[in-house]
Amino acid sequence: MDVRRPFLPALRQPQLPGPQEAFNPLGPARGCPDTAAPGQAAAGPAPRPRQRFPAGPFPRSTARLRCSEMALALWKNLLQTTKKRILQQRSLYNAAHGYEEELIKKKLQQFSGGSINLSKEDNGIGILTLNNPKLMNAFTGTMMIELQERVAELENWKDGKGLIIHGAGNTFCSGSDLNAVKEISNSQDGMNMCMFMQNTLTRLMRLPLISVALVQGKAFGGGAELTTACDFRLMTPGSEIRFVHKHMGLVPGWGGAARLVRMVGSGAALQLLGGAVRVDPERALSMGLAQDTLRSSDQSAALAEARAWLGQYTEGPAAVIRAVKKVVTAGRELPLEAALRTEKDIFGTVWGGPANLQALVRRPKHK
Repeated sequence: MDVRRPFLPALRQPQLPGPQEAFNPLGPARGCPDTAAPGQAAAGPAPRPRQRFPAGPFPRSTARLRCSEMALALWKNLLQTTKKRILQQRSLYNAAHGYEEELIKKKLQQFSGGSINLSKEDNGIGILTLNNPKLMNAFTGTMMIELQERVAELENWKDGKGLIIHGAGNTFCSGSDLNAVKEISNSQDGMNMCMFMQNTLTRLMRLPLISVALVQGKAFGGGAELTTACDFRLMTPGSEIRFVHKHMGLVPGWGGAARLVRMVGSGAALQLLGGAVRVDPERALSMGLAQDTLRSSDQSAALAEARAWLGQYTEGPAAVIRAVKKVVTAGRELPLEAALRTEKDIFGTVWGGPANLQALVRRPKHK
């Protein structure tokens, strides 16, 4: 009997792009010629009739190269847009996300009490004080609005180098004022408040200032989230950080969960959020949530210690310290290629600057 081989489709040898066929990360550009290898049909259903390039002096490979260059230009433009969006924009949300800032600000204005105070010292250190000690510095509606205003003020402070955030009355912050929470408990208002505070704390995190949360007493709920928007956390003896959202039937909404995962990892973040765990200074240090424990619990003494601690990172010209914070922010938030370009741009602002030239004259010896 004649035994024939079963039919097998011909296997094509994979084709690598030639020197004129650079990889196009965005796919074929509209109007570009088919980039399938010579002698091969394009994958997928038969394409609709397309307008072909008129005969002319340019060979087909040149047309392909031009399309690849177009795609590369689009890709570079996308990276540049992403960089500007992350480092320069002042709002994560807009009307396209259902965000109505003026509406939520009008509602928040109804819940007054407390204040957010800012003092700017001659050495370039700002002191931001959460001042509502009767409610353990819980955020009222007007305090949320004032925090946004103080952050905007810090964005325009060109001589600033560092920022310390602390609470009045020897405690940090117990989260949101429950009276305000009850009045904006419908879904739309809650989402607008969430977006409002995410915008504010993201702008705080991206300030070109090296920031420290000085945690005295309790940092609960939204107060715990606020600490994660700072570069460093210092704790005093007997203080604690606790994400109590679960007991309120909630999850963090001010960006605290996303930032926490990046600080301590997903496993530790699940423990802190899922267990509403009390984190004392020792545990915070061991898991990387805090950077140091101060000696004193007294408010004025702890603030003096925090100033001295921060001073080791803010000593030097403001232009250089701010540049350091900017390159770190870019490295944390941008894709690598965009971060490298941003670092190059920031490097150009300090190279040959006053601090650089003075250092060259001094010829410092590094031990």
